[in-house]
Amino acid sequence: MSDSSVQLQIQDHHVVMDNGLLQVTISKPDGHVTRIQGYGIDNMLEVRNKETNRGYWDLVWSETGSTGTTGTDELIKGSDFRVIVENEEQVEISFTRMWDISLQGKLAPLNIDKRYIMLGSTSGFYSYAIYEHMGEWPAFNLPQTRMVFKLRKDKFQYMAVSDNRQRHMPLPDDRLPKRCKELAFPEAVLLVNPIEPEFNGEVDDKYQYSCENRNLKVHGWICSDPAVGFWQITPSNEFRSGGPLKQNLTSHVGPITLAMFLSAHYGGEDLVLKLKQDEPWKKVLGPVFFYINSFLDSDSDDPKAWLWEDAKQQTLNESESWPYSFPASEDFPKWNQRGNISGRLQVQDRYVSDDYITVDGAYVGLAPPGDAGSWQTECKGYQFWTTTDNDGFFSIGDIRVGDYNLYAFVPGFIGDYRNDVVLTITEDSDIDMGDLVFEPIRDGPTLWEIGIPDRSAAEFYIPDPDPTYVNKLYVNHPDRFRQYGLWERYSDLYPEGDLVYTVGVSDYKNDWFYAQVPRKKDDNSYEATTWQIKFKLDSVDQNATYKLRIALATANVAELQVRVNDEKAEPPLFTTGQIGHDNAIARHGIHGLYRLYSMDVPAANLAAGENTIFLRQATSSSAVAGVMYDYIRFEGPPYSNSNIEKKEI
Repeated sequence: MSDSSVQLQIQDHHVVMDNGLLQVTISKPDGHVTRIQGYGIDNMLEVRNKETNRGYWDLVWSETGSTGTTGTDELIKGSDFRVIVENEEQVEISFTRMWDISLQGKLAPLNIDKRYIMLGSTSGFYSYAIYEHMGEWPAFNLPQTRMVFKLRKDKFQYMAVSDNRQRHMPLPDDRLPKRCKELAFPEAVLLVNPIEPEFNGEVDDKYQYSCENRNLKVHGWICSDPAVGFWQITPSNEFRSGGPLKQNLTSHVGPITLAMFLSAHYGGEDLVLKLKQDEPWKKVLGPVFFYINSFLDSDSDDPKAWLWEDAKQQTLNESESWPYSFPASEDFPKWNQRGNISGRLQVQDRYVSDDYITVDGAYVGLAPPGDAGSWQTECKGYQFWTTTDNDGFFSIGDIRVGDYNLYAFVPGFIGDYRNDVVLTITEDSDIDMGDLVFEPIRDGPTLWEIGIPDRSAAEFYIPDPDPTYVNKLYVNHPDRFRQYGLWERYSDLYPEGDLVYTVGVSDYKNDWFYAQVPRKKDDNSYEATTWQIKFKLDSVDQNATYKLRIALATANVAELQVRVNDEKAEPPLFTTGQIGHDNAIARHGIHGLYRLYSMDVPAANLAAGENTIFLRQATSSSAVAGVMYDYIRFEGPPYSNSNIEKKEI
């Protein structure tokens, strides 16, 4: 065959896609990838594993009414094989698994069509799946679905997730009981007798390599001999749940590479897809691209760097080709079956500027209709996001047909924007939204503030890790928050009294701990903590109401109680009640789901001179029960309307 043609070999129990660069073998009719051959490697997948445990789609599901994020693990096994496209330029094959009532309680009530595509002269292959729940089928929950590839441990030992998150990795054997010590959570282990001594005393935890959707475009592994890279490339986030800030797993010790489509990580049960009885649902997950490259440039003396840069360039090529023209399913619309939207977003905050504020880098997106901010827990539909340019203009192209709200959030301002108009996108629609104005919630001028409103706790004090529990990658690294066990350092720094922050004296970068967690006591139990914010008021307007705004970057089995000038007041001025199962503290994330609370502070609670706000995190069920703050602001009484007039565009 020619170098650019694709051939499909259909065997008794396997099919092989071959384009002269790679040969990809898939079990028939199961649809599991069992072999990837090319560039001098007979099989890039772990040959020690069973064929069902090399390259596969899987999911986690549970019965309706179940709580939490766990359930039954299901390896998605096809029962019918079909050839969809077969010519010299392209092969597309299908492995379907159909559901009926006889399978109730045994399999997730979904029809699933797994597809694989190989193109000529393309060093890789594509995969996507179509999930469908018929309206008459039982209700159920779907916490997670993904693709998994387990590579050869004797070949792929260098992992790359981003420009500054790359390293030689421990072996999977190092996580066996005799070679490691399990830490507070099973995913985290301390390597005590690794095969390679360089890893001795390091922590390994897959969550240390998580990444936000907005940055999660390419990751994978490199083999040094021969110099070959295996990369998972996601050209679009439209099919991922949770929006641009949702964090997902990437690659980790195994060597394992994941393509995550739906997960509850860093969000908890709020991110579990729950389908009701009589609720039809269909979604296309992917396509994603699995790219294999080989070091061919003799001018470079760093094969790893060359392979990584080439993978990034291929990622750019794939993104620019989106939406792909070659998937054969009618459920995947091409570019001319999609719509576009554009406009301009400005901010109006009358206490910051008399003029409209032009914002660069504001996030603007379309997601299924819902409340302001609902996009961060939306997982049934599709989302389309972009950022504004220097003048606040935005354009979103290639939007699937459907109904959406337009949402936005602006770093530097609290709260969420939602345009109230439900937008109906049709084929070839081109909607100009004109000038949009986001008015962040505010009642009065800022008297003081702590932090930066950016939905993250990264600006606060992040301690050095306990030297016993270090991942060397994150020493002197911008993502120092990814070290294990940082929550325990609070008890080291505050063994008896809690944090006290004095406005005008303290510096949040050094004096505000990144997470409010319980204090560990001598008997290894935990106790609730109460932080104090001390501030002065020259005078108090007794006829006015003041306002306290607290934006949380995450919450995990927490209850935040707020009191003013009386630490023992019952009831407190405000309580969140128990909130959150984000688990971002334990999983080394610097944020989870964003939550914003506003509370009136009556003048009677305040005094001219010294004042104290008490923030009590009242739960102490575990070391990682707590909150991370994004931003806190105390507002004075509003100016009179005669002093500030609302502007119109």
